[in-house]
Amino acid sequence: MDTILIVDDNHAICQALGLMLELNDYRVLTCHSPEDALGLLAAQDVDLVIQDMNFTRDTTSGEEGKQLFYALRERQGDLPIILMTAWTQLETAVELVKAGAADYMGKPWDDAKVLNSITNLIALYKLSRANHRLERVNHQRQVAIADADLCGIVFGSGAMQRCIDLALQLARSDVSVLITGPNGAGKDKLADILHANSPLKNKPFIKVNVGALPMDLLEAELFGAEAGAFTGATKARIGRFEAADGGTLFLDEIGNLPLSGQVKLLRVLQTGEFERLGSHKTQKVKVRVISATNADLAQDIAEGRFREDLFYRLNVIELALSPLNQRTDDILPLVQHFIGSEFSLSKPALKALLHHRWPGNVRELENACKRAVLLAQSRVLTETDFGLAPVVSAVRAATSHISAASEPQRFEQRQSDPQPVYASASIPTNATFADHSDRGQAPSANEAIEVSREDIEAALKQHHGVIARVAKALGLSRQALYRRMDKFGLDKS
Repeated sequence: MDTILIVDDNHAICQALGLMLELNDYRVLTCHSPEDALGLLAAQDVDLVIQDMNFTRDTTSGEEGKQLFYALRERQGDLPIILMTAWTQLETAVELVKAGAADYMGKPWDDAKVLNSITNLIALYKLSRANHRLERVNHQRQVAIADADLCGIVFGSGAMQRCIDLALQLARSDVSVLITGPNGAGKDKLADILHANSPLKNKPFIKVNVGALPMDLLEAELFGAEAGAFTGATKARIGRFEAADGGTLFLDEIGNLPLSGQVKLLRVLQTGEFERLGSHKTQKVKVRVISATNADLAQDIAEGRFREDLFYRLNVIELALSPLNQRTDDILPLVQHFIGSEFSLSKPALKALLHHRWPGNVRELENACKRAVLLAQSRVLTETDFGLAPVVSAVRAATSHISAASEPQRFEQRQSDPQPVYASASIPTNATFADHSDRGQAPSANEAIEVSREDIEAALKQHHGVIARVAKALGLSRQALYRRMDKFGLDKS
């Protein structure tokens, strides 16, 4: 409930205004002098002030009201204030409105006008306060990021900003973090940030791709092995946990760890103890473990492929990374980073980059940028350089070889599809292009495709005379096909 402070030395006015406001669901505070008003403002949160301009010292000059107004402004510069007086002076009104008074009304007042003004002013006041809070938060974020080591990560989206904010917050602790997200989205970069901004940043940082380790060597890789522990082990070797002692161990693709390895990993996470393969001597390490996966571990737990107790050991806090197509504001900063300052983008390339789904995420985008730089014919990169098709509307225009009338079901599906459609004109391999250089304008795609009588007869036979299918096979609309059948004297029945 919004709170309104009424300041007027006339008790009847305070009662009348207060009753009207309470009937309209406002909380009302009243006082009768400037001193009491300043005391109330210091003690309680107020959303708006309605103040008189004249008090006991004199009743017409408005000087006390001006002093109170400036005192309120000094204490709370954005608080909306409605000035109210029976002795309206235009010069005073103009002066105070310029100084920040929200409204200036005469007595007697119009209830509807007062209520409308209050509603609008409080709404603006709350919006202004929310904006100020957001600005403070953004400033704090920028300060934090300016002092942080972001390990070269490039981003522009709010989603990635929040993810990095959380990573920087988690970096200060030694809790286990599970980074989830699709392949190629940048999980390893978040692991780098977690370590680089932690108290362990000068200690070892060991990365292990669990999914790339052979199953028969997994235990030796993680925990080490004594000489002779397996064929080819001619000397003792330390494992990744031992190498990371005192620092951080990053276990990528943890979802690929077999159940036998999960048991031993759980033990070392709980106690810090393990044995090298082929040894009975227990060793103890202190390691912060960061893990990452693109798997749905909850589903793996339900299906018996991943231990629930290990999941909770690894996932003290989850850092979820969205796919690139859900943070499109990152695409252009990443592209500019990958292609460098020597190249720029054409407008069609911009559209194609933003509308492509990027199933391979940042890794796919980086590869596309490398391709574009290598194949570029000029300093302005096109969508073809990136290996992308031009972006067209969901309803294909002249380049479409399927008319809406011939396949209404597919047309409706494209209309409702929220994702952009990528397409190029589909043209039969036996088609030729007529020379239209003597015409005043370019022909449509359907008119440009020339097919022979034999082509049409073969397609009619193949598709049992179904015109829609024949037109599709030849890359024509039904109307264009009918015109050609007329031209060759073919039966349309």
